[in-house]
Parts: sequence; C-alpha cells; structure tokens
Amino acid sequence: MTAVPEERVDRFATARKIADAVLLEGYVLYPYRASAAKNRLRWQFGVLVPPGYGRDSAEHSHQRTECLLEPRRGDRLAVELRFLHARRRTVQRAVGARAFETVEELALADRVLVPWDEGVEERVELVFPVDELAAGEVVRAFRLAAGEEKETVQEDGRPVGRLLRRHEQVDGVLRLSVQEVPGPYGTLRLTAVVENTSDWRPPAGAGREAALARSLVSAHLLLGLERGRFLSATDPPEWARAAAAECRNEHTWPVLAGSDGRADVLLSSPIILEDHPQVAPESPGELYDATEIDEILALRTAALTDREKREARGTDPRAGAVIDLADSMPPEVLERLHGAVRALREVTAAPTEQVDGQPWWDPGGDTGVDPDRDRVQVGEHSVGAGSRVLLKPGRRRTDAQDLFLHGRTALVEAVLHDVDGSVHLAVTIEGDPGADLWRAQGRFRYFQPDEVEPLEES
Repeated sequence: MTAVPEERVDRFATARKIADAVLLEGYVLYPYRASAAKNRLRWQFGVLVPPGYGRDSAEHSHQRTECLLEPRRGDRLAVELRFLHARRRTVQRAVGARAFETVEELALADRVLVPWDEGVEERVELVFPVDELAAGEVVRAFRLAAGEEKETVQEDGRPVGRLLRRHEQVDGVLRLSVQEVPGPYGTLRLTAVVENTSDWRPPAGAGREAALARSLVSAHLLLGLERGRFLSATDPPEWARAAAAECRNEHTWPVLAGSDGRADVLLSSPIILEDHPQVAPESPGELYDATEIDEILALRTAALTDREKREARGTDPRAGAVIDLADSMPPEVLERLHGAVRALREVTAAPTEQVDGQPWWDPGGDTGVDPDRDRVQVGEHSVGAGSRVLLKPGRRRTDAQDLFLHGRTALVEAVLHDVDGSVHLAVTIEGDPGADLWRAQGRFRYFQPDEVEPLEES
C-alpha cells in the first residue's frame, strides 16, 4: 500500500472483531460451495465500483461518512480503511510435464477445486494530528497493482494441476476534512470520503463480475482518537442533536465501537449496526453467512455429504475452515450455541398486584371468563365454540398470511379475552387435513369478531 501509518495503533483490536464480521459478511454462504446458486451473486455490502461502471448501474463508487468528535488539545486521529480485493482463480489440470489445460474442476482426494473469486484483505492506515485536518483537507491516494500468481497443486507427491490467481488494478482515494460545529463545546464535524477512482471503462458485454475485480469490496472505516471521543449518531447528547441530524452519511453508517463502552473508536459500516455491537462469545468461529445462526449452520454443515464437503473445501480456504469447524466441534461447545442467559433478575420477591383478591391477570384463575362457554355477539348472531363462520380478515391490522384465508369457512374453538379488553376467536379451518392435530395441540388461527361472518345462528 502507498499509505502507511506513522505508528501502529492497537486501539482498534476490539472493534476489529466486529469489523471482520462486516468485511466477510456473506463472503460464502451455506452450503459453502461455489456451485450453490446463492454463491453465484456475491458481495452485496460496501462495494465501491469504478465510476465508469457505476454510472450505468445501481452500484456506487464512493462512501461518505460524517460524524461528530470532541478532540483534546494535541489529539491525533487514526484512520484505517479496510476492504477486500477480488482475486480471480482459474483451475488447470496437468496434461504433460509442463503443460496445463483450463478445466471446470479438479477433483482431489480431499477437495474439489473449482473457479472462484477469492477476497484478499487490504488496508490503508493513517495517523496524523487533528490540527492537520483543521488546516485543510487531507487526501491520500492509493493503488493496488495488477498481477498474477501461480500455485502448483500436488497429490501423492506429484503435480496434478495448478491454480492461477489474477488480480486487477484498483485505484482509490481517501479524503478527510473537519468543520467546527457552532457552540461552546469545541466539537468538530469530520467528513471522510472513500472513492474508487479507477479509470476502467466496461467493454461491451462486461458485467458485474468484471467490475468487482476492480472494486473495493466490503469497504468500511475504523476511526480512533488518542484522547478525545466521538458522539453517537443515534443517541447524541441533547445539545448535539441538531448537529448530528445535519451529518450526511452515504452508503455507510457510523457507530461507536470502543472497548468497554468507550467512545474513542468509531466504525463506519456499510451495514447498519447499533452502538457498541458485539460478537456473541459463544460463537466458536466465523460462518460468513448473512443473519447466521451458529447452531443451525453448524448442524447443517456437519450433515453435508462427503462430496459436498470436498467441494466446499476446494471452493475457498475460509469455507474449508467452516467444514472443519463443524466436523470437530465438541458437544459441549455445540450445546452453548443452543442459547445463553445474558442477565438475571429476581421476579419472585416482589408482591403480585391484586385485584379483588386475584392476581392481575391469571385467566386460569378468573372465573369471569371461560373460553369454551363464552360467546360474543356478531351482528344479530351469538358466536361461540362450535359456531361456523366465514373468514373476512381486515386489512387494517391482520397478518399477511391471514389474507390467504379470506373466504374460507372455519369452526370456532374458543372465545378468548386479553388484558386490553379485546376479544379473539380461536378457529380451525374447515377442510384442513391437519385440523385435528392443531386442535389436539391447542394451536389455532385467531380473528377478531369483525373479521368473521356467522354462517348459522347458534
């Protein structure tokens, strides 16, 4: 990289755990194979494409972060731009002593190698006095040169193929500036703009894959102050709310990410997060899958066939690590993924509110209600358990799934009252082959009286 820090600042160690999750979000999705349809359209977050491609697509060539900070005298700002640089991998098979041919896959005993775009982490790191920003805009350009690497693939001690990895040139710039916020607090508004400045123009027929090779992928910023603090964009102090509302963030969102709730580090992420996000301590490793649920993914990954696991291992080293993690996870680690208690509070010591000698509200102990015998007036009809009704869900409040039942007939199983005084009819759908099962389990569909039409007077 052309931009090198004056010194390495370790304050980003805690924030980098979240930043790594942002960097690799959706990198390779379950079932972790290149052949899976969901892994053919990759990298949806923080992609900064060349301007020549972005003008004709929905992709962007820049990110803009604005945030408020309160530096101390002589403070210094550390900036770390992180992103992935796509590296296109071609698979070749040996056909002679020094000859190779390009193939769609190369099957080995432990893996199946296929063409794939690997993501290599890149960083632009800067450290400079805040006063330097106050004197004028700081601009740092950077360039990743194009190149190609070759890796021989061996099996049983002999070469059976090779991998060609090609990466394209990427040019970019990081622009930083500050502006004083009116008021007595010495607050500054920091503007950080990341741009892809590559002059590449897509040739006729070139698609998104060609642009990705020249893009900053999963781009995000880590910002740190030595002695000062950043102000939250979502929950600023009352005196700073107007200034925070004027901050303009494009294609990224800043959140506080300092250790132990400190405000000296800020993460500007292409994924909207809350202040001080954390990785669950029970998570044993990275699974890369968007909205991941470790327990489900670990179990499903362990259940893949041997052929599927070989292909996943050959897709990407990170995917291979997921397979190995699922295959080697001890039962006690897997058990921790089933759920965790973050905090406990005593709920039995406080007295229960009493109404006429009864707790508020225990329907089982309230003799004033009886779901099996209660009835409700619907128009001129009294409706209760055993009544047949025509369903007419109201669009003003119903679940979208209930709209599919419009016009179906149902049998009322119970009349229920809630603590707000509303009445609900528990019903089973006539003609539903699973109605007896739902009834035995006490699971019903629920509608309000004005969402049904009685079919017969009871």
